[in-house]
Amino acid sequence: MRVLGIDPGLRNMGWGIIDVSGARLSHVANGICHSAGDVLADRLLSLHAQLTQIVERHAPDAAAVEQTFVNKDAVATLKLGQARGIALLVPAQAGLTVGEYAPNAVKKTVVGVGHAAKAQIDHMVRLHLPGVSIAGADAADALAIAICHAHHLQSAGKLAAALQRAGA
Repeated sequence: MRVLGIDPGLRNMGWGIIDVSGARLSHVANGICHSAGDVLADRLLSLHAQLTQIVERHAPDAAAVEQTFVNKDAVATLKLGQARGIALLVPAQAGLTVGEYAPNAVKKTVVGVGHAAKAQIDHMVRLHLPGVSIAGADAADALAIAICHAHHLQSAGKLAAALQRAGA
């Protein structure tokens, strides 16, 4: 299974793709989509076009997006929410189911604690994906989101299999 992780951002949208085979994870690609222009609509369109190309090029089977946390700046939160809408829309347009995870859930899954620093996330992503070259902090976060989704998919699959065996 190929999983796309997306770290939404209006200026920089991180993305990372991993392949999952049983408990084995392997890196496929990662990067950062940079929005173009000063007009919000142009920036959103730019992110949409770039993310669409990534989905078309790498053909993921599933996607996951980090949830937005609300901060004191309502305008910034609203703009981030619009970028997050693009992050949800593009995989949905490709027919993918999209998982959503709180930042603390991603950190807890990948690092082991819910309040990990960026450097800890980067380090643990490198441990999960040996030899990976990470395009930046946003890409590291996106790979962490993909890893989190892979773990949750595996857990859900194991639970479904156990329930099926119990019912048989």
